[in-house]
Amino acid sequence: MKPLDERLKHHYSQLSGQEQRIADFIFDHYDDLMGYNSAELARLSGVSKATVSRLFKRLGYEKYKDMRDELRTLRQSGMPLAGDRDVVQGNTLLARHYKQEMANLTQWVNQIDADAFNDIIQRLASSKRLFIIGMRNAWPVALHLRQQLLQVRGDIHLLPQPGQTLSEELVAMNENDMAVVLAFRRRPRIIKPLLQQMQQRGIPSLVICEPQAQSVRALARWELCVPLDSVSAFDSYAAANSLVNLLSNALLHELLQTGRQRIHHIADLYAALDELEQR
Repeated sequence: MKPLDERLKHHYSQLSGQEQRIADFIFDHYDDLMGYNSAELARLSGVSKATVSRLFKRLGYEKYKDMRDELRTLRQSGMPLAGDRDVVQGNTLLARHYKQEMANLTQWVNQIDADAFNDIIQRLASSKRLFIIGMRNAWPVALHLRQQLLQVRGDIHLLPQPGQTLSEELVAMNENDMAVVLAFRRRPRIIKPLLQQMQQRGIPSLVICEPQAQSVRALARWELCVPLDSVSAFDSYAAANSLVNLLSNALLHELLQTGRQRIHHIADLYAALDELEQR
């Protein structure tokens, strides 16, 4: 079946004037549509609830809830969804964007279990080697996490390397190591068997993912969940990068003496190699 916006465009010329009012409202507020029930959509469009019901039956939905469930499923799968308002209402978008980002940050911070977080930091500090794994949209966050943790301790490996597979790396991991797997929605199929292999081999693993990833969360020893919700078409990774900052700072405080020494040695090398502009 076609998604809602395509169905509306296909049928638009055949709709009544009242139904076109609903369609116009939907096109302008597509990214907010999941938040409206049928009575609210009717009121905001300036039509009756019966007109809303007739329109969605014409579009092939048995009931209004089926359309909302469809949008929710698409959004949670990571499919970009957006309407024209993201382009034409910049000031409104900015305010809504800020509000959603703050809600994401508040949500993940409030849901962290302090004891589990301390266990994670202890393991990040004590593991012989750290393997950070991220693919697709998780790769940039994984790269940033490695770069930050590398300021504090060594023997941190980023996987997979460009053009490479994981098996050659996995075979060398053992219970003295730790794997941090970043796996956000629309993740590759290999993530689940990878985590299952780590379970079987006794390799401690932390998974960083969105809260809805129940099947992935269940396969790791630890989990840290960050919302990816956005008012626009694409997922937001601000909360994920904020978590990277927290993990890095917490590890530095755990390894304060050796961590500070390492940071100073790195700074000395920056100067010796003239790698950074000193401004």
